Amino acid sequence: MKKYLYILLFATCQFFITNSSYSQTPNAKANPKAVKLYNQGLESASDGKFDNAIAYFLQAIYLDSNYADAYVSLAGVYSQTKKDDLAVEYYQKAIAKDTAANKVFKLNLAINLAGTGNFNKALEVINDYLSNPKLGPVSRKSGEYRKRTIEFALLQEKKNGPRLFSPKNLGDKVNTSVSEYFPSLSIDGSQLFFTRKVRGFNEDFFSAKQGNNDWANALPLDGNVNTEDNEGAQMISQDGEWLVFAANNRRDGWGGFDIYISFLTPQGWSEAMNIGGNINTDQWESQPCLSPDKKDLYFASKRFGGYGGSDIYVSHLQPNGTWTNPENLGPAINTPADEQCPFIHADNQTLFFTSDGLPGYGGTDLFYSLKGPKGDWSVPENLGYPINTRHDEGSLFIAADAKTAYYASDRSDSKGGLDIYSFELPQNVRPNKTLWVKGKVFDKKTTKGLPSAVELIDLATKQLMSKVQTDERGNYLITLPVGKDYAFNVNRKGYLFFSDNFFLTNRSPDSTYEKDIPLQPIEANASVVLKNVFFDVNKFDLKPESEAELDKLVQLMNDNPTVKIQIGGHTDNVGKPADNLSLSNNRAKSVVSYLVSKNISPQRLLAKGFGETQPVADNKTEDGRALNRRTEMKVISQ
Repeated sequence: MKKYLYILLFATCQFFITNSSYSQTPNAKANPKAVKLYNQGLESASDGKFDNAIAYFLQAIYLDSNYADAYVSLAGVYSQTKKDDLAVEYYQKAIAKDTAANKVFKLNLAINLAGTGNFNKALEVINDYLSNPKLGPVSRKSGEYRKRTIEFALLQEKKNGPRLFSPKNLGDKVNTSVSEYFPSLSIDGSQLFFTRKVRGFNEDFFSAKQGNNDWANALPLDGNVNTEDNEGAQMISQDGEWLVFAANNRRDGWGGFDIYISFLTPQGWSEAMNIGGNINTDQWESQPCLSPDKKDLYFASKRFGGYGGSDIYVSHLQPNGTWTNPENLGPAINTPADEQCPFIHADNQTLFFTSDGLPGYGGTDLFYSLKGPKGDWSVPENLGYPINTRHDEGSLFIAADAKTAYYASDRSDSKGGLDIYSFELPQNVRPNKTLWVKGKVFDKKTTKGLPSAVELIDLATKQLMSKVQTDERGNYLITLPVGKDYAFNVNRKGYLFFSDNFFLTNRSPDSTYEKDIPLQPIEANASVVLKNVFFDVNKFDLKPESEAELDKLVQLMNDNPTVKIQIGGHTDNVGKPADNLSLSNNRAKSVVSYLVSKNISPQRLLAKGFGETQPVADNKTEDGRALNRRTEMKVISQ
C-alpha cells in the first residue's frame, strides 16, 4: 500500500490535503533516496509549506522518473496552489505511469482541466471516470457533481464565447506579504479602501489615494475606527463619508458578528457604533454595502427565517435616522445554500453577490441581478469563466465606469496571501455606466450652506430614482446612471425649489458635473426657471415628461397656501413676434391649467406670455435659443 497526496474539493472553497491509499506495484522498488525526499515533501505540504513540498517532489522525480507517488502528490500541491496547468501535466504523467492512478485520479484531472478552461477535455475525462462500474457511491456522487459544473461551463462558453481576463496586481504600494482584501472605492475613484491582516491575526482598514496614474502608499485610516480588535468586510459609501463593516465580540454587540458604522469627521474616522438591533441579531451579520444614496443597506446574515445558510437582506434608512427591519431579498436571489458579499453598483440597480447554491463552475461563484421598477429582482446571471472558476470567488467591486472591477485573489503573482487586483469586466455583464453630480446648496442672498433634499427623477416614468440629503454645510453628491433622462430637483422649506435636467438616454459623456445651487427664499419677485417643463416645437400641449416637475410646483403651492405666482412663457426669436407671443401665452396657460387640475386655486395663479421680448441668452446660437425657450415661475406675493 502506498500513500498519495491529493486534493479534496469542498463546496466551501476550502481545500484540504490528505492521503489516499491504493494498491500500487511499480513503486514498490522506488529509489530509497527518492522515497526519503518524497516523505519530506509530504511533511512540508502538511505544514502548508508548498514551495518546499514542490522542491522535494521534483527532486524525488529526478532521482526516480517512474515514481508515480511523487507525480501525483506534486500534481496535488499544484492544484492546491491554483496552478491548474501544472497539476494537469503531472496528473497526466502519473496516469501514464500507473494504471491504478488512472482509475483513482481522473476526477482530479478533470477538475484541473476545468481549472484551465479546457472544458471539452474535462468532460471527456469525467465521462471516462464515471464509466467505471466499480466506483463507490461517494466517488460517483462527486464525479456527477463535477460533470454538472463542466456541462454548465460548456453551455456558458457557447452562449458568451471566449473572454479575455488579465487581472492586474495593484502593486507594492497597496499589496504586501500579508493579505489585503475587500476593496472598495469612492465614486470618483480617487481613494481605495480595503482590509489588511496585520500582526498575523488582527484586521484593520487601510486606504490609498490615486495620483499620477498610480496608487500612493496605503496608510491606516485616520481617526478611531481601527482598534485592537478585528474590523473587516468594510464598504465605503459612494460619497466617501460613511464606512460600514463587520466586527464580533464587542461590548455593544448582539452576539456573533454585527454590523457597525463609522463617519468621516475633520479629525478622521469616528469611533464605530453598532448599527442597531433592527439589523443585528445574536446570529451572524456581515459584509454590509450601502446603496449610492445611502438609503439602503444590503448585508449577509444567517439569522433564522431565511432560505438556508447565509441569505442577503436589505434594510432602509428612515427619516428619523433608524433602519427598518431587514427584508430578505427572496428566492430569486437566495437559495438553501450560502449567498454572500452583496455589492450594489453606483447605478443603484445592479446587485453583485456570491452563491454556492446557484448553478456554477464549482464552489462559490459571482452573480449579478437587476432590480426592477417595483423592487423585484431578475433571475441571477453567472459572471462566467474566467472570472468564475472551480475555486471560490469572493467579493467584487465595480467602479462607476461600469467596466473596471476590483477583487482579491491569491494568484501566482501575489505578494503574499490575498492581493487586490483590477481587471476589465466583460461587456455583457457590465452594469450601467454611472456619472455623478456634486456641489453645494446655499442661500442665494446670504451664501450660507443649506441642508436640503436632492432628488433625481426618471423623466419617462416619473419614478424617483434617488433622493439624498446634503450634509449640514449643504454639500451633496448624487449618482447619474447613463441611459435615462432625469429631472434634478433640490427642495428646502421656505425656498423656491431648484430644477435642472440631465439628458443621458442618447449620449454617454465622460465628464461628471459640479453644480453649486443657490436657493431663493420665497419672497415677492423671486423666480425660478422650470427646466423640466417640455413642449413640442410650435405647440403648447404639455409633454408627459413635464408632470414630475409640475407636481413639485403643486407641492410648493400646497406647502405655502398664501403664495401667489405668475407662470411666464418665453420663446426665442425664430418666427414672427406675434406668433411667438401667442405661443408663449398659450404655453403659460397650459401650465396654469395643469395646476388648477391639481386643485390649486385659479385666484393664486396668473399666466402671461412674453414671446421673444425677454431673452436671457444670445439668439444667434442654438444653445442660446434653447435657453430663451423657457417656462418661468415668479412669486407675485406671499
